[in-house]
Amino acid sequence: MEKKITAPLTKEIIKDLKAGDSVLLSGVIYTARDAAHERMTRNFKNGEPFPIELDNQVIYYAGPCPAKPGEVIGSCGPTTAGRMDAYTPILLDNGLGAMIGKGARNFEVVEAMKRNTAVYFGAIGGAGALIAESIKKAEVIAYDDLGTEAIRRLEVEDLPLVVLIDCEGNDLYEMGQAQYREI
Repeated sequence: MEKKITAPLTKEIIKDLKAGDSVLLSGVIYTARDAAHERMTRNFKNGEPFPIELDNQVIYYAGPCPAKPGEVIGSCGPTTAGRMDAYTPILLDNGLGAMIGKGARNFEVVEAMKRNTAVYFGAIGGAGALIAESIKKAEVIAYDDLGTEAIRRLEVEDLPLVVLIDCEGNDLYEMGQAQYREI
């Protein structure tokens, strides 16, 4: 079943999402990759606030390509989420509601998701140009010196996603492997 949801996400919306659900996400989300995650968490540990309000927000693990003339953004596909695993629990413990990426997450991230009622969405790797069509506005809001890895505020409309891990820790990757083993 396909669900239409709007970010920022409430805990009620997150609780209603189950591993395997197809989602069309609209609203405001933020991009951040490895360098931005490292800087955010290092600065936070040194007493500085996060550059974005994390409560119920969505971070998309992407470093968009520059926009061509007349376009809002260039290709904007997901990057491997595991590269952010070392930084993710602190963000979840400080209010982050959801992440978008590709690939599996480690045990600590899944436990932090369960503890904080958060969700992990998957976007289709290799479909960055198609995903960019769902992005209606993009602006750099922090760490401009990081170039494509700067934090961007995106306004999205019907961004196609799938719930990879829900707030109860159900993991679509594990579920798929279990079903395959039964065959």
